[in-house]
Amino acid sequence: MVSRDTVGTALAGGGVALFVVMLLVSAALAPNLGSATGTDGSRETLVGSQGGGPGLHDYGSVYLVTGNETTWRLADADSYFDVTQLENGSVMAGFMDSGYTDCEPYDSPCVRTGFRIIQPGPDPEVLSEYSFPVRTRGNSEVHDVEKLPSGEYLMTDMDAERIFTVEDGEVTWQWNASSFYEAPPDPTRTDWLHINDVDRIGENRYLVSVRNANQLLVVERGEGKYDSQVVEVVNADPTPEEGPRRGDPDVLEKQHNPQWLDDGAVLVADSENGRVVELHRSNESGEWEVAWSLSEADGVSLRWPRDADRLDNGNTLVTDSLNSRIVEVNESGETVWSYRTPRVPYEAERLPEGETVGGQRYDVDENADELNEIPVLSLLLRAAKSSYPLPFWLSEIHVLLTLVSFGMVLSGGTLYLSEFVRRRRA
Repeated sequence: MVSRDTVGTALAGGGVALFVVMLLVSAALAPNLGSATGTDGSRETLVGSQGGGPGLHDYGSVYLVTGNETTWRLADADSYFDVTQLENGSVMAGFMDSGYTDCEPYDSPCVRTGFRIIQPGPDPEVLSEYSFPVRTRGNSEVHDVEKLPSGEYLMTDMDAERIFTVEDGEVTWQWNASSFYEAPPDPTRTDWLHINDVDRIGENRYLVSVRNANQLLVVERGEGKYDSQVVEVVNADPTPEEGPRRGDPDVLEKQHNPQWLDDGAVLVADSENGRVVELHRSNESGEWEVAWSLSEADGVSLRWPRDADRLDNGNTLVTDSLNSRIVEVNESGETVWSYRTPRVPYEAERLPEGETVGGQRYDVDENADELNEIPVLSLLLRAAKSSYPLPFWLSEIHVLLTLVSFGMVLSGGTLYLSEFVRRRRA
């Protein structure tokens, strides 16, 4: 009869072997994520990198990729986010950085967030900065900023959950999310709505991404400093009176960086669902529905994509954040260009066009609303990839096999130890 300690040793050894073989085989068969199928070396792509480390709050940078080569990089902040090339060639970027001493009402040193104007080139430098102190490094950052025709700067404020405009360092207008959503006592102490994007889509009309509500709002600005109204909700809650407003997570969930294609179409990085979607407003119901989606590129599933831009050539530029890559695909989903980023990117823009208001619609795909989520496993995978710099090829099957391996080692170890203790007592 085989002893319990022998079974335990075999079981634990099998678990270790399964884990090692899984890693070796997967790494050997993984595609080259940074290989470009296109040959045009003149593509210029401006990248805002959130960085890496715990919470993705270290090693932030802004850089320019020409073809597949980095031509300049500025790495002087904990995190950078949205990036835009201005008409004069300088670069505007949302950022968050620590170590400041001007911190009131918080203790020094503290974190400040806002935007910087950067002079690009071989030796890039910060020309100017607008920033304000926030309570914490996480879920308090300015993720997006846009320069308006008036000369004002329009930006998000995730800390106080508002959008506002600034001119010459003074706030000239703001919309508070508490005027539409039921607010907690102090929004700065919780990740309440996570407002992460705002775009001017028309005269005094702003498209706002309210991530934690799974919704996009169109806010119309009035004449006064606090005068505004919400005139449209993309992914509206059918029963807002029954509790906190939340959109359907099968349409959008924790989205980023929407692009307004026209009055009735919007392109969105549907982050939690691991895809990019194009939503169309139904002529019959008036509801927004998934018309086109992209869940993988080059055979690798998207992981927490946070930006998608419809380019002038009709292709779509996708920032696939947790896979640390940027890909350009055509309407059929074929990859025509890709770039492997050194750390986690937040947003990318193709130059000189940048992110435009208005773009080509894609034809409706009847299967576009299908999700490829695996309950529990997909959630565990996203949590792991957002916390550690794991290989891009890790998928739900690797999570499952890791759990099986761990279970085998734990069970084998338990058998071995129980038999060891029994013999010592005998």
